[in-house]
Amino acid sequence: MNSSRVLKSAAMISAFTLISKFLGFIREMLIASKYGSGYETDTYFVAMTATTIIMTTIGSALNTSLIPVFSEVESLRGKEGKLKFFNNILNVIFFITVILALFSFIFSPLIIKILARGFEGEQFDLAVKLNRIGLPIIISLGFTYVFSGFLQSSQIFGPSAIMGIPYNFVFIFFLLVLANEENIYGLMLASVIASTTQFLIQVPAIWHQGFRYKLYVNFKDGYLKKILSLVIPVLIGSAVQQINVIIDKTLASNLVEGSISSLNYAAKLNDVVVAVFIAAITTVVFPMLSKAFAQGDGRALRSIMRQGINTIFVITVPATVGIMLLSEPIVRIFFERGAFDSTATTMTSGALFFYSIGLVGISLRLMLNKVFYSFHDTTTPMVNGMMSVGLNIILNFIFVRFMAHRGLALATSISAIFTSILLLISLRKKIGPIGIRGYIKCFAKTLVAACIMGLVVYNLYNGLVLRLGYGRIHELIALLTSIFAGVLVYFTLCILLRVKEVGRLIGVFIRR
Repeated sequence: MNSSRVLKSAAMISAFTLISKFLGFIREMLIASKYGSGYETDTYFVAMTATTIIMTTIGSALNTSLIPVFSEVESLRGKEGKLKFFNNILNVIFFITVILALFSFIFSPLIIKILARGFEGEQFDLAVKLNRIGLPIIISLGFTYVFSGFLQSSQIFGPSAIMGIPYNFVFIFFLLVLANEENIYGLMLASVIASTTQFLIQVPAIWHQGFRYKLYVNFKDGYLKKILSLVIPVLIGSAVQQINVIIDKTLASNLVEGSISSLNYAAKLNDVVVAVFIAAITTVVFPMLSKAFAQGDGRALRSIMRQGINTIFVITVPATVGIMLLSEPIVRIFFERGAFDSTATTMTSGALFFYSIGLVGISLRLMLNKVFYSFHDTTTPMVNGMMSVGLNIILNFIFVRFMAHRGLALATSISAIFTSILLLISLRKKIGPIGIRGYIKCFAKTLVAACIMGLVVYNLYNGLVLRLGYGRIHELIALLTSIFAGVLVYFTLCILLRVKEVGRLIGVFIRR
């Protein structure tokens, strides 16, 4: 795949991800409006975490290992061999997910106790029931990851890029038409139905590739063993990252009502930048890095890596400043309606402020993990992930005493920043000088531009609100106007400060 096609695919993925995220915002707004930020939503989010955490972790590892194995099978056994292996892996994953679902059903009370030790009585029983209702999601996710791996190995990205759209439409339809604010069970049933759309929308493309289901299972297939050898280090690395989520929710369950929901809403707001922009960058950069490494071209490898990391700085530094300054109006505009009151806005905006501090670190760690994967080194990211969890646990217990749920968000941010720095150090030891001074220079320039931008945005927003008033429409106009002005100021300053990556971004935008 040439660089032009990579860019086109990344642009498509980014565009559909943005649409999915927009629909996801509507979904979260409707959930907040219908159910608020309290007893029932806390219970639902914990039950969903208990339901999905295992397959989310396994799925992350499968995405890293299935694609190259499918490609290798096709090159050695042809398309028929690839389809046969696809049948095999599909049946094996189905068998595994059914076992996991049964295991989770039996041990649901224990799982909920681990995830939310503060839940007792009726809330604990409700969490167990919701968790058991949602267990078919495990099987759906298994199919989704295998289907995506198969299609992406054939360089077909459309179905997996758009699967978030029907997923969110199911929720939106339910919340607008069928939701009953006194019955949270319906929301979990909607979650089960929504999860099935993620693999069903991929079926036509798979059928078009010539797939016809057969009950074929061969546990002795050598490629199954190869997937296992690739999956285990990535699986451990993904699992330890999920532990951060578990720890946060466990500690938040002992805080005031609404703490879990506030962290959940804030994390999803913060994740927009990573999911829409950073994921697209890593999608573009990863195959280029792999090719440069395979060819032994160290110069090209460092050049590609420099462009990727500096582009991350260009995007995440101003995003961090903007979110920190406008966290409260962002939450109020998107969520404050119905059962989501001003108290929930204050709690969620506080968590969002401290989550945003780690935006650069989270994005940088995602990029650097891809760099190590391109070197066929899955051990370093795994060890780094373990260190991140250890630091997060220590900081959680320190900060939660003084800052409640906001301390949990701050701990997550600090651990992300610290471990991304460690990854940079490990990378330098592995391949030699990587141009750290250049990265620091780019970061400093973007920080200066972002701080000046922040002053403009903050003063402009508050000035417009004073003139227009505090109605939701008026605040939205003030927010969008301030953001637009901030973007212009930021990019102008970056050009004046000669940040090369900004010129490249503007050039790509103009061409597209």
